[in-house]
Amino acid sequence: MSMEALIPGAQPIEIVCRDGVALGGHFWTRTAGPPSGMVIINPATGVLARYYHRYAQFLAGHGFDVVTYDYRGIGRSRPSRIRGLGYRWRDWGELDFDAVLCLAKARAPDSPILVVGHSIGGVLPGLSKNAAAIHRMLTVGAQYAYWRDYAPHRRLRLVLKWHVAMPALTALCGFFPGRALGWLEDLPAGVANEWSFRRARMELSHPSDQRETVLRRFAAVSSPILAIAVSDDALGTVSAVTRALAYYRGASPTAVLLSPQDLGVAAIGHFSLFHSRYAPGFWLDTLSWLRDGVNPWPHRTLRWGPMPRQ
Repeated sequence: MSMEALIPGAQPIEIVCRDGVALGGHFWTRTAGPPSGMVIINPATGVLARYYHRYAQFLAGHGFDVVTYDYRGIGRSRPSRIRGLGYRWRDWGELDFDAVLCLAKARAPDSPILVVGHSIGGVLPGLSKNAAAIHRMLTVGAQYAYWRDYAPHRRLRLVLKWHVAMPALTALCGFFPGRALGWLEDLPAGVANEWSFRRARMELSHPSDQRETVLRRFAAVSSPILAIAVSDDALGTVSAVTRALAYYRGASPTAVLLSPQDLGVAAIGHFSLFHSRYAPGFWLDTLSWLRDGVNPWPHRTLRWGPMPRQ
């Protein structure tokens, strides 16, 4: 039985992007609490939207309407054939997220639009030409996989996995066979290669004639951002999170560093904060930011400046 069948309250929806690609997603209608806004949940790379369904259900029970969706090439948005697809991260932001943002605005024109972005999902909003509509953002481990930002004690292993094995397997198969390896979901070749060959400056992954447009779009985002880094996250390290945040120059983002001890657990890592065991603590805390714009962890706020553009 699928996780979708286990969690009530989700209405299947189809989101059509401006290039005609259809995305699969779900709409969660507020079930309790005063109306608090519309939340878009952006997944991490290679993670199915259904992983976030329990958090979506939680938000719906606290006054929010919620949209969850899979990026093109993933989950409910995967075509019958993935081999040779050139979809890239920038398509997920410029086309997919943008389409979901427009849908959210249409469904709730008078509600604040809020974004919860996990990993690359916290970077993609800056690629949308309509990102000025975002009222507030919460990001978790938001980064774009520049290898020098990986935790030093895990860096070699991660480089071999994501920057050596992944491009080799992608070249061999025409897509990244992550599911067969137990390394997240299968990825379109374009996404896998953009991850594998990222440089310190994110905009260098875009054609030279588009880079200034990308930088202007990020700088035009003015919504407050609360960015969460976790001390034992080998991917979303402080340097990785703040490197990505530096592109949101017009947003005056706030970064906080949480540790497993803060949440009463032995380990957290990059993925587990959206597991339902965090509902009584971390999930409840996120409501302070999403509903009221209040940082629930002021004692964990980081002091940081713009990252050098290497």
